[in-house]
Amino acid sequence: MPHPDRLKEVISRGLILGIETSCDETAAAVVERGSRTLASVVSSQIDTHARYGGVVPELASREHLRAIVPVVRAALAQAGVALHDLDAVAVTSGPGLAGALLVGIAYAKALAFARRLPLIAVNHLEGHIHAVLLNERSAAGAPTRFDEEPSLALVVSGGHTHLYLARPAHGSWTYALVGRTLDDAAGEAYDKVAKLLGLGYPGGPWIDSLARFGDPFAVPFSFAQIKRKVHLAGKTARTKAARTAPIAKLDPHFLFSFSGIKTAVLRYVELHAMRAEADARAVRLFGAQGASWHDRSVSNSASANMRPPIPQSREQALSLCSQPTLDLIASFQHAVIGDLMKKTFAAAQAVGAARLLITGGVAANRELRQRYTPEAARRGLGIAFPTLALSTDNAAMIAAAAWPRLLAQQFAPPDLTADPSLALGV
Repeated sequence: MPHPDRLKEVISRGLILGIETSCDETAAAVVERGSRTLASVVSSQIDTHARYGGVVPELASREHLRAIVPVVRAALAQAGVALHDLDAVAVTSGPGLAGALLVGIAYAKALAFARRLPLIAVNHLEGHIHAVLLNERSAAGAPTRFDEEPSLALVVSGGHTHLYLARPAHGSWTYALVGRTLDDAAGEAYDKVAKLLGLGYPGGPWIDSLARFGDPFAVPFSFAQIKRKVHLAGKTARTKAARTAPIAKLDPHFLFSFSGIKTAVLRYVELHAMRAEADARAVRLFGAQGASWHDRSVSNSASANMRPPIPQSREQALSLCSQPTLDLIASFQHAVIGDLMKKTFAAAQAVGAARLLITGGVAANRELRQRYTPEAARRGLGIAFPTLALSTDNAAMIAAAAWPRLLAQQFAPPDLTADPSLALGV
């Protein structure tokens, strides 16, 4: 616990070093008073995991160990500050991969102890919500209306699809879980479908870049009504997502399930003999250029390493995929975003939210933003997204979420450790 005099200085300056290592991005950032980003550095592991079509936990932990020191040093240098200028250290404590989380936590604890700084533990999901708030504050130069009234937050990424009612309370925040996925997260479905079609990892940018050249109504995907699982007797379903309240306590109208559409795509590929094309595409991409657009170097943009060579014309898209494949991709994306929209807007109406915060890696999706924005306006709802760089995992959002906790002196205990299934709002 810092000396009381030190706490006064903390509140007056508010320089927080954020550290994020929950999955496959090693990130560090320096944020001032939760609203001004002085530095944000991200080292991506995409090149490491792309050959496997997904994140390998053991490899992720190893890469974090290699990157954590240079990434923190780069963030401090970019911000033009030294360790003695910092007022607190914030770190993601969960949810995420256990080994990956432990790398960041161990480093943050050692740094905080050595410099006698407060250590603040941040929930990764809360960080994503504050990515939107950070972007809004940065643009306005001060707290905005999103800091003053309740908002419905959709956190949609490769590991999570959750709806939260986020309420500001005396400078801090409370969260109530409204809905969640029962199985695959939306981003996970994107990755699996992209892998099935012989496209690269992560799948979201590939599918989003190709979908605009297909017919979104060519394949009539649909989402069945989600019913309570009688055999669970109200207990929490076993999923890879964060631990949460028993499903029986949540309105089934706000529950998501993306495993079915993933299976539907598989059946469509098999029925229409598209497997050979997918295999040939995978050989072409991974054999020739598959790794060329991945940049393993330290980057100050979380999205810089996330974009494939985006086709600029239908001819370029057709050189990679046949028209039926493009139609399948467009239909898949149209259906997923439609389901997200349907349940988000229904939940907003049910809880009386006047504003939406859309965040997480899938929030970088072009079509998602294009469809959500006018629908929110039509319904008279405010809506905000993070920047593309703040949509994917980054440490600026962790530092921003830590600012209210610093003011409230909510510090992590000395025995802080990783919680891979850490819940938010329950």
